[in-house]
Amino acid sequence: MSGEHLNKTARRVIAGVDSDGRSTIVADEVSATRVALPAFTVNDVWRMDSLPGRYADDDTLSADVELDPPAKGLVVRLATFPPDSEIDSAVYTESIGNLHGEDANADSDGIVGLHATETIDIATILDGEIYAIYETGETLLRPGDTVINRGIKHAWSNRTDKPVTMVAVMLPATN
Repeated sequence: MSGEHLNKTARRVIAGVDSDGRSTIVADEVSATRVALPAFTVNDVWRMDSLPGRYADDDTLSADVELDPPAKGLVVRLATFPPDSEIDSAVYTESIGNLHGEDANADSDGIVGLHATETIDIATILDGEIYAIYETGETLLRPGDTVINRGIKHAWSNRTDKPVTMVAVMLPATN
């Protein structure tokens, strides 16, 4: 079904302590920090503005999804990509711009979605399969596979007829 990725949501269960200091569930909800765009759907489930965190700190998510994590923190997100047959370069460029990713150094080099961010991204495939594309190669990732991108140009290619979902932890980084 075309546009199936647009329906993807993320449930987050947050544990903490109750007034007696005992462990408990403090929130069980669908993440409100979500954006559904033609080239991908993003659900952010946790954000910290600085590390190390404190156990009692709440997340620092806002209503808007932003491509980059906080300068001294991290963001945990689920990203769902539609089949390649549903997007093209113009759709991808528009989508990443809507994600506050204008500075993602999007550069096609003939590869749809080729971009770089100043982050270390640790991404694990949850369902479906997707190719991680680089300037000089590619590799197929399946459920359970993890890829670590370290500030380099990369793109994603879903050559199937079903959406693919990954969870990514994004950390700021420099050269």
